[in-house]
Amino acid sequence: MDQQILFLINRSGTHPVVDYVMASASSYDLWWPFLIVLLLFAIWKGGFRMRAMLLTIGLAIGVTDGLVVKNLKDLVGRPRPHEVLEGVRTLDLAWENPRFLALGKPLRENYSEARIHPGRGKSFPSAHTANNFAVAAVCVAFYRRWGWLAFLPAILVGYSRVYVGAHWPLDVLISALIGIVIGCFTVLVVEAVWRRWGGKVRRQWHESHPSLMAS
Repeated sequence: MDQQILFLINRSGTHPVVDYVMASASSYDLWWPFLIVLLLFAIWKGGFRMRAMLLTIGLAIGVTDGLVVKNLKDLVGRPRPHEVLEGVRTLDLAWENPRFLALGKPLRENYSEARIHPGRGKSFPSAHTANNFAVAAVCVAFYRRWGWLAFLPAILVGYSRVYVGAHWPLDVLISALIGIVIGCFTVLVVEAVWRRWGGKVRRQWHESHPSLMAS
């Protein structure tokens, strides 16, 4: 079933315009400059709750990417689809630095050959997917009215990882759950720490904001 869904997304449900969208969604290098600008603007203009959310997001990503995903990749060692299957279509943006210069240029497209991967791979879990879903979970916890919108790019990124041939569908599904669990757990821990010890660190802030998620 995993292989059938993979080829349905990776080979059957494709379009040239969607190719660019998915290759772009899968490229961290493309989005980092924009995310840094957005982060600085949010720190500058955002209030206490926004800054608390950004701190929580940083912690959640640190746990997700630096601790859980890295160790699971080494432990599981699952090869990527293009490493073990024939005909998996891999897509990526053209090699340009800075990466946004690759937009509009031909994509790097390849089809895998039939071979058995001799070693261990890095397919599970998907760091892209887990990190984005962890961020989305934190956003929902802090801003319930609009925070759910963060799940839209998270879903796009997760889908793109299968589309470009980098991960199996099951990798992405479980990675999304991992990200949500870690995001929620990080929120609970940070909120508990703030409620318990926030007053000892910044009494005035704590009196004005007894909860990190209150406006």
